[in-house]
Amino acid sequence: MILEAIVSSRHERLLIAQGAVEPHDDVIAIMRLAYPGGFAAMVAEAWLRRPALDDVFLWGMGVFAVAKALKYWAIATLGPRWTFRVLVPRQSVLITTGPYALMRHPNYVAVLGELLGGMLMAHAWIAGPAATITFGALMLARIRVEERALGLESRR
Repeated sequence: MILEAIVSSRHERLLIAQGAVEPHDDVIAIMRLAYPGGFAAMVAEAWLRRPALDDVFLWGMGVFAVAKALKYWAIATLGPRWTFRVLVPRQSVLITTGPYALMRHPNYVAVLGELLGGMLMAHAWIAGPAATITFGALMLARIRVEERALGLESRR
């Protein structure tokens, strides 16, 4: 998360210097708390539960690893346009290569995978679903903000 925050911050500065515009109704402030908070809750539940390093844990590691690979593919495809914030450069074109050729929002699919993988690794049967549902709702709100900012709402 820390490395991703550093990359995002660097990209944000570049995009803002290029005149990128940020929507006023983004949910990033809540997401910045909910994402690490969800993982913290799962770690706390794991600490209380003290789960075994079993097949469920291994499946969780696999799901998490695949999710991270998808996320880093999306980040690499977007290059300096990838940030935590919604910053749309002038004369922006829709990216349709890499994982974006396969799905519209691969980064959010990856984040969902990270949460599910974390839930399985931690055996967090309470905090995991709560974090996934909560952050899933935030991602849906965020997708609406992004699509409106990119002028995609009318293309559905």
